[in-house]
Amino acid sequence: MKLAGITYKHEQSVSWLKRSIFICIIIVFLSVSFLFLTPPGTKIRLFLADTFIATQHREWAWIFVGMKKRDEMIQNVQQMSENNAIEKQDLNAITIQKQDGKIIDVEDITGRGWVGKKMVVYDPRAIRVVVPSKVGQGETISSMVNRTGALAGINGGGFDDPQGLGNGFAPIGVIMSGGKILYTSVDGTVPQQVVAFDHTGKLIIGKYSIDELLALHVTDAVSFYPRIIANGKALPIVGDGLNPRTAIGQRADGVIVMIVIDGRQTKSIGASLKDVQDLLLKEGCVNAGFLDGGASSEMVVGRDLITHPSSRYGERRLPSGLLIFEHPDQVNVANVWEGMTDIDPGGAYDNPGYLAEHNRLNNK
Repeated sequence: MKLAGITYKHEQSVSWLKRSIFICIIIVFLSVSFLFLTPPGTKIRLFLADTFIATQHREWAWIFVGMKKRDEMIQNVQQMSENNAIEKQDLNAITIQKQDGKIIDVEDITGRGWVGKKMVVYDPRAIRVVVPSKVGQGETISSMVNRTGALAGINGGGFDDPQGLGNGFAPIGVIMSGGKILYTSVDGTVPQQVVAFDHTGKLIIGKYSIDELLALHVTDAVSFYPRIIANGKALPIVGDGLNPRTAIGQRADGVIVMIVIDGRQTKSIGASLKDVQDLLLKEGCVNAGFLDGGASSEMVVGRDLITHPSSRYGERRLPSGLLIFEHPDQVNVANVWEGMTDIDPGGAYDNPGYLAEHNRLNNK
């Protein structure tokens, strides 16, 4: 009888396993059928592909739409950025107002499925590009703000970022601070995507060569894209994926609006390009564009990190930040790339957070 009971229990276990496998197969079949054979499913797949295309892992977008469609979507996004960068700005449309009193205000902002922070900078001349202080590694925005005595700061331009674990010391494009060219990957005649300020505090966004920037008396610049508002009008947007975002815009009176939106978290999935464009238009911005986003997105005020970066290892090391100062003319930014011809972007092998996590797992 005992043996019979064991056999019965074994048969029950096998039967339960078979039912579980069958149910899983049915769920997978129905899910795949929904995603690939229905209009709502197709919309979801395109949305997921758009989200991946805006990250370091854009190659994985093929899982949702196939390689041919993925490449087409990437090309469309790149073409949008190129097209939106062409129109030159009417700098006469901006009139910098003399500001007295407070320099910044910070507010909470919310949207459908996301939360973030808005920082209003009343005097655009208070903004300076700051870079790391040590050769060979980027620096967190918190560290930059604390080290320089800045009032606040947000992340700046893009950088070479192997596996999403880069050391933040290999910039992409151009970096200028205080009228000095700290880094550029091309010569002065080649146009690059820039987010820049001239000597009067006017925000310049688009595709400009260094020669053009110098002719426009630009003092501070980093590289990122896309541009989304030009000369008072909304520019076309391709893609509606949700991600952490950092963006900047300027009103006609010269006031700067900085936006940082959290993402890839349960309380804040992230925002689309259109979400941010609509927000900055509502703020009255006549020129606007994006800074580096994703795990790099963050805002620091005083000694406090007031947003929630999506990186699992906390604040990322970055090559540049846009910092706000009470006395910006007294800020001296040293060129840590001077004389360098070979810059190591880092990766998993030298990322402190990744190495610490790897060691913990190996020691279990």
